Amino acid sequence: MRVAIMTAGSRGDVAPFTGLGHGLVRAGHEVTLVTHARFAPLVAGSGVGFHALPLDPRAELESERGRGLHRSTTGPGKLLRVARMARSLVGRMTDDLLAAAHANDVLLLSASVAPLGHTIAEGLSLPSLALFLQPVAPTREFAPPLLGGGSWGAVGNRLAGYGVGMAVEQIFAPVVPGVRARLGLPAVRRPGIDPGGRARRCRPVLHGFSPLVVPRPRDWRAELDVTGYWWPYDRETRLPDALREFLDAGPPPVFVGLGSATVPDPRGLSAEIVRALRRAGLRGVIQRGWAGLAADGDDMLTVDEVPHALLFPETAAVVHHCGAGTTAAGVRAGVPAVPVPIQFDESFWADRLVRLGVAPSAVPLRRLTADTLTTALLRATREPGFARRARGLGLRVGEENGTARVVAVVDRLENGDGRPHSA
Repeated sequence: MRVAIMTAGSRGDVAPFTGLGHGLVRAGHEVTLVTHARFAPLVAGSGVGFHALPLDPRAELESERGRGLHRSTTGPGKLLRVARMARSLVGRMTDDLLAAAHANDVLLLSASVAPLGHTIAEGLSLPSLALFLQPVAPTREFAPPLLGGGSWGAVGNRLAGYGVGMAVEQIFAPVVPGVRARLGLPAVRRPGIDPGGRARRCRPVLHGFSPLVVPRPRDWRAELDVTGYWWPYDRETRLPDALREFLDAGPPPVFVGLGSATVPDPRGLSAEIVRALRRAGLRGVIQRGWAGLAADGDDMLTVDEVPHALLFPETAAVVHHCGAGTTAAGVRAGVPAVPVPIQFDESFWADRLVRLGVAPSAVPLRRLTADTLTTALLRATREPGFARRARGLGLRVGEENGTARVVAVVDRLENGDGRPHSA
């Protein structure tokens, strides 16, 4: 069966679907990843095809509008800014999403394109399945991850969840009516997320995170399932020589990386990070990333993209922004974390790591100094409980197979079960 996996956003919104796509290929499906052109190298060697979407997410984040996200200090403020930015961009992807859908038999949709993708699937009479990397559906158990998580009380959490859903609807509101008209579908009163209450209630969503990290909320409907993580496809089997030599030259270093996040002052932040590592007596592997971090000295090594699955197990701890994908990689590696959340769902994942006892505390970017980071590093690397709990969690998460759960659902579609059910 021809399967299109559609997603948009940063690297963390794409990488998990490369491994998922590879798993579907191994199960006999023809798979195409539909996302931004800059991520085409992520599927090289996996057997997964690629269909490029326009827009460069890094360029958008580095634009004046993208840098404006750092001027908001609250979760709702950042969400409003990014919603306005996405609303102005989503229409530029519509034609390519349509073209990719025409060439496939089933659509697998990330949260970033699901409202538009489900509309396209409806118009083309294709089955579609939502694959989310965060718990998006409203629940009484925690506030929406996009607002930073935490809790606003049972009623507040659920109301806030519906509020975030309405905000996402508005991102797609300018585009969905035109797409419905192009595909001969009737107009709807509220274009956006899954128009039609009955369809919304029965549509399944598979979530690619571990129930050990986020237990499935007890008030979710039956069609919302948590499968376990979908690991990125990595064709590399060994680390670069320079990194291998650095690792072998001394005690395990601390990894520091902020993934696809951008920061207002890369040079100043790099200096604070290096100062903290040296005060704590630790070597560092600094990933340049989209933040542009860098460090000099025999005790520091600056790297570009390296497979987290190969590097993280050889570190004493990982300092990261707590994007969903990097959080998962750190958990899988079984090493302590020092979360440095910057925006959106990152505070939610940081809180999860602290609650699980694998991180001492979060050090949000706006409060990161050499002093605050040194304190967290000393706790993470010197208090043995963090390493012990991290190893135990990593072993248990490693036994899960989230990809197999998704493959089983797609196989049922191929075998004639027209409506995808939760696994």
